Amino acid sequence: MSFRIFAAFALGLFSAVSANAAGDAAKGATIANQVCLACHGADGNSPISMYPTLAGQHPEYIAKQLHNFKSGERKNAIMAGMVAALSDEDMANLGAYYASQTAKPGTAKSNGKGSVGEKIYKAGIAGLGVPACASCHGPTGAGVPVQFPRLAGQHADYTVAQLQTFRSGERANDAAKMMRMIASKLSDQDMAAVADYIQGLR
Repeated sequence: MSFRIFAAFALGLFSAVSANAAGDAAKGATIANQVCLACHGADGNSPISMYPTLAGQHPEYIAKQLHNFKSGERKNAIMAGMVAALSDEDMANLGAYYASQTAKPGTAKSNGKGSVGEKIYKAGIAGLGVPACASCHGPTGAGVPVQFPRLAGQHADYTVAQLQTFRSGERANDAAKMMRMIASKLSDQDMAAVADYIQGLR
C-alpha cells in the first residue's frame, strides 16, 4: 500500500474523532490533574519511562486513543479503568490540553548520528520491506496531524513496548494494520535501536 493511499485511508478513520477534537484545554487541565498526573506528569511529560509523554501530541491522536481504550479496541487494563467515566467531550478536552503543552527533549543513549537506529528511522530496512519511520512520522518525529502521532522525545522503553504489542497483535488499533506489518519484521535489536534514536529526536 503506498503512503498516499494509506494516508487517505487513515484520514478517513480519524475523521469522526477529529471532528470533535477541538476541545477546551482549561477543562482538560482539570481532568489531567485529577486523573492522569501520576503516570503522565503534570504537564504531560511523563517522569516514568514505561508511560508515554503526551505533551505536544496531536489532539486528534490523543482523543482517538482514549476512545479506543474505552471501546476496548486498544487493550490496556489500567487505561480502560481510567477512561471508563470519560465523555467524548472530556477526551477532546484532554487532547487539547496535552497538545498545548511543550514536550521536554530527550536524549538517545547510543543511537545518534550514523547509528543503526537513525538508519532504520530515516531509511527503513529495504531487505525486509520495512519503510522509513520518517515517511509517516516526519524527519524530526513531529508526525502528521490527524494521521500519524508525534514521536520525538518519546521514552524508548514505551516505544519498544508498543512495537512489541504491535508485533504480537496485542495492540491492533493501527489503520490498515500498518504498524503490525512493520513491527512483525523488526527484531528486538531493531526495535531497541530505533526507539533509542526516537528518544533523542527533537
